[in-house]
Amino acid sequence: MQEPSIEVTNLTKSFGSFTAVSNLSLKLEGPKCVGFLGPNGAGKTTTLKLLTDLIRPTSGHAFINGVDVHSSKKKALAHVSSVIETPEIYSSLTPREGLSLICAQRGVPKGERRKKIEEVVEEVKMTEWLDKRTGKFSKGMKQRINVASSLLGDPTVLLLDEPTTGLDPRGMSEVRDIVKALKSKNRLIFMSSHLLAEVSDVCDEVAMIDHGKLLVYDTLSNVTSRFTRGGNTVEVGLSRPIPAGALQERVASLPGVNSAQRTDDRNFRIVFTGGLDVQERILTELTKLNIGVISFKPASSALEDVYLDLIKDTL
Repeated sequence: MQEPSIEVTNLTKSFGSFTAVSNLSLKLEGPKCVGFLGPNGAGKTTTLKLLTDLIRPTSGHAFINGVDVHSSKKKALAHVSSVIETPEIYSSLTPREGLSLICAQRGVPKGERRKKIEEVVEEVKMTEWLDKRTGKFSKGMKQRINVASSLLGDPTVLLLDEPTTGLDPRGMSEVRDIVKALKSKNRLIFMSSHLLAEVSDVCDEVAMIDHGKLLVYDTLSNVTSRFTRGGNTVEVGLSRPIPAGALQERVASLPGVNSAQRTDDRNFRIVFTGGLDVQERILTELTKLNIGVISFKPASSALEDVYLDLIKDTL
């Protein structure tokens, strides 16, 4: 099976004298979640609309799974789904009814629709609400149904435009958990966001954009390593408390670790110098210590430092 891919080459979109996307070139390959990060007005939504042929480029090309979106739209988008801006199912309909309409539009055979709808609704953890009117749903529940609608065609490429915008903290957490779960099914997820913590929590890689121009694209670890002065930072979560003395004696002394600082009794930060190879070695050594490691991720503050430095340079 061909790995999913997204590629744009010299993509530009101008609206009169305003250039929303400027000579953008980017290539994403394989199943993963890539955060498309930038401030409001950076060109993120415009880029996603260009990828789905909702708008046409001024110049340049967009390819999905190797097919030109603008010259072979039907073929290019055959395995693509998107949630762009804020779509909603009619409030008088139930998710089953609304998703049935979408199945019909997408050509899902009648005999398969019931099973498919139940599968995607289960995937977004909304089974018990399948036959309730959506007008009474919270924003987070509606967004989960929107994500479910995007899964009806078994997409290999999923485009999400700031999927947690306007949600309360609980709704944001629910949608983020669903996006993380979606990564397990050979999907390439391209998710725009202006929330640094969200990208750190959900995404494997980050493409940073401002004023329609690509600033950097790499793994989260490599981005923070390349642009953060004084070393890279990861946050480590534990299943049980660790004494401060043990942290200094056992963790801070590991090869490659510059420092280790406890944030509370079950979380600490490690500063180290190097890239993914060093990070992998440190994680291996941490698990050998048998201190109950349950999470290991780039520190959101490190990404914030990179983001603010790069965005500032484009002003």
